[in-house]
Amino acid sequence: MDLLIRKERGEDIEAISSVNEEAFGRADEANLVDLLRNSEAFVPDLSLVAEKDRDVIGHVLFTKIKIIDSFNHCYESLALAPIAVRTAYQRQGIGAALIETGLKKAREIGYLSVIVLGHETYYPKFGFQPASLWNIKAPFDVPDEAFMAVELVDFGLKNVSGIVMYAKEFEAV
Repeated sequence: MDLLIRKERGEDIEAISSVNEEAFGRADEANLVDLLRNSEAFVPDLSLVAEKDRDVIGHVLFTKIKIIDSFNHCYESLALAPIAVRTAYQRQGIGAALIETGLKKAREIGYLSVIVLGHETYYPKFGFQPASLWNIKAPFDVPDEAFMAVELVDFGLKNVSGIVMYAKEFEAV
């Protein structure tokens, strides 16, 4: 498949909303992307689209989060959410390509780790492991195996622990 993964552009916004609505069967994630795009958590280089024949068929977003420990120390990380692929193109490796490209780009621009809340059998292939291995916890009740982290560099989470603080825009979902 001829697939281009690139940074989102202004003219992609409507297509990105459409991809998210189709993939999730509701508008919540599309609305979240719009809210995050206009927030301090947004990292323009980490909103990526998958394009085939000039059509946007997938999207992934990585946004800034904080991990706050019991001493109120703050560590910056990224959240991977949402990831969406048009239904006709699912299960063809497009989501994986978006995630792999996003993780590589995040590493290149200096981020040390990424947190994801997702399917415990899908994300480990990208290196994600339960965040509890680093004593990192979600700010809400979630199964341990579904709340995961990956170090983008060796020891990227060394001496990091605490509770993840998502951008307030996540509360809309």
